[in-house]
Amino acid sequence: MPPTPVEVRTLKVLIAEDDPVSRRFLEVALRKWGYQVLAAKDGTGAWEILNHQDSPPLAILDWMMPGIDGLKLCRMIRAAPQLAQVYVILLTARTGQGNQLAGLEAGADDYVTKPFDRKELRARVQVGARVAKLQASLADRIHELEEALAKVKQLQGLIPICSYCKKIRDDKNYWRQVESYLAEHSEVQFSHGICPECYAKLTASGFENVPTEGDPRP
Repeated sequence: MPPTPVEVRTLKVLIAEDDPVSRRFLEVALRKWGYQVLAAKDGTGAWEILNHQDSPPLAILDWMMPGIDGLKLCRMIRAAPQLAQVYVILLTARTGQGNQLAGLEAGADDYVTKPFDRKELRARVQVGARVAKLQASLADRIHELEEALAKVKQLQGLIPICSYCKKIRDDKNYWRQVESYLAEHSEVQFSHGICPECYAKLTASGFENVPTEGDPRP
């Protein structure tokens, strides 16, 4: 099922087309389909738009443009790490398998020949929109995972612990309380209390005012 305008309206699409008639046609069509449109009349203007902080994830580039043409712009996009996920559709009047291969090898994700069919163009833009959204979602999940991993501290390997007092020997050969060692090597926090067995032993030994956290009795 094709996406509705409500589903795609937040997706930005860049158009780079030097022919004003074709550029206008693309603008009207994309807006009608629900996309946000940013238009440039040449490759230089398109490159400036792409290098803004909130750059569009989908770009429709004309092959033949003054200055930076579509093919060169494709290569520039693929060489820029921050633009690696931009989905590129190359527009051209050039036909033939050789030209298609040249466009794809330059970094285009799809290739549409002029004069293009409106339905075909819409279908190809929809494919690009789906890919762009999946890439954005994946990037968000990766960022969340990286943040989570940055907060995680893991204890691995053998930990030397005294079998009597239960202190732990650290990397500098110092014996430390368990809670001190774990607090430094993990994200755990401690709430001190006393177990029923220790409570019974201490009270039996004459420690009547034993500080407790809650009722230690079973």
